[in-house]
Amino acid sequence: MPWVNAEMCTGCGVCVDECPVGAIALQEDDRAKINDTECIRCGKCHDACPQEAVRHDSERVPHEVAGNLGWVLTLLENFDELAEQSAFMERMVRFFKKEKKVNELTLAAIAAVGDKPAEDIRTAIHGLSQPQDT
Repeated sequence: MPWVNAEMCTGCGVCVDECPVGAIALQEDDRAKINDTECIRCGKCHDACPQEAVRHDSERVPHEVAGNLGWVLTLLENFDELAEQSAFMERMVRFFKKEKKVNELTLAAIAAVGDKPAEDIRTAIHGLSQPQDT
């Protein structure tokens, strides 16, 4: 997900004009902000920004990891006993391993898309939505 580094943004509005879905607006401080739910991830804002203020989401990985750890810490504070904390940490490991698996399978499905992306993705969704034999 692209994001705007407010320290680099001069408020020129080029990214606002280039966005094909209107997902970027200038805020009261004259800095651009991207609406994550409206953004279609086309990259046009990134390419158009003369200040290079529109940044790649990979730069946010450390921030997102810190956010995850902060969330875990907040939840951990609900457990007083060391045994409870240890059991909770094991559950968190399982949770994040599940998230990793979901992401890996999603990446594999996207990588398998051929020359008909929408059709291939619909087929993958249909296959995943079918009841699984146990």
